[in-house]
Amino acid sequence: MITSIRYEELDILLNDLFTRYGYDFTEYSRASLQRRVQRLFTLDKFPSFAEFRHRLQNDPLYFRRFVEEITVNVTEMLRDPSFYRTLRTSILPVLATYPFIRIWHAGCSTGEEVYSMAIILKEAGLLHKSLLYGTDINPLVIEKARKGIFPVSQMQKYSENYIQSGGIQDFSAYYTANYHLAKFDTSLTGKMIFSTHNLVSDSSFNEFQLILCRNVLIYFERNLQSKVFKIFDYSLENFGYLALGSKESLRFSPIADRYRQIGKEKIWRKVHEAT
Repeated sequence: MITSIRYEELDILLNDLFTRYGYDFTEYSRASLQRRVQRLFTLDKFPSFAEFRHRLQNDPLYFRRFVEEITVNVTEMLRDPSFYRTLRTSILPVLATYPFIRIWHAGCSTGEEVYSMAIILKEAGLLHKSLLYGTDINPLVIEKARKGIFPVSQMQKYSENYIQSGGIQDFSAYYTANYHLAKFDTSLTGKMIFSTHNLVSDSSFNEFQLILCRNVLIYFERNLQSKVFKIFDYSLENFGYLALGSKESLRFSPIADRYRQIGKEKIWRKVHEAT
C-alpha cells in the first residue's frame, strides 16, 4: 500500500531541510511541491514517512537527489523562438550601446538558455564584450551546464528553434557531435560563469543590463515571488531589461510601476529607480 505524504508531514520535512541544510522551500507552491515530494517518496519505495525523513536528515547524497527531483529542470535551447527574435531585434541593439554587457540567467537549470543567449550575442557581434551568469539552486544541473554537452537527439529541435528565432548560420557550426553527444564550442563557454544561487535565501551579487528568469516563478507562492522581484529590481540597472516566462508577469508585483512592457513578449524595461 502506497503511503501519501500529508500536508503536516510536508511541513515537518521542510523544517528539517532548512535546519539541517539551510534550504528553504517553505514558500514554494505547496501543491506542486507536495506532488514532487510524493513522487520521490513513491519512486524510492519508502515504507513510511519516518524512514523517508530519517534518510533525508542523515544522508547528504540523498538530499542532493531530493533537490534534483523536486526542482523543475525542464528547458530547451531557444525555447519560444518569438521571444529570442524579439531579443535580436529590439533588445540587443540597445545593449550594443553599452561598453560591457552583463546578463543573469536566474534558475538556468542545465544551461540551454544561457547557450542560446551566447549564440545570439555572437551573431550580433556582442559576445566579446558580454558576460553571462547562469545560476540555479541545484548543484547537479549547474555541473551539467558548465560542461556544455547535450544529447545529439535534441539538436534537430534546437536547430528548428534557431531558424525560427532568426538564426543566420548553420546551427551545427556551434557544436561538435561525437556519437550521441553534442559539445558546444569553447568560444561560447568562455563567456559564461555558472554558480549555485538560491533565490529564496541569497541576495544580489552584481548589476546587470538584462536578467532572465523564465518559468521559475510559477512554482513560487506570491510572497516569495515578490521577494525575488525585489532582488531582480535591485540587481538591474536603470533602463535594463527583465524577461520572464510565458505564464509569468510583473503585474501586481511590488516593482510593477517602475517597468514598461516591451511589445507582446514577457520582457519589461526598467524605466524608474526605486524611491
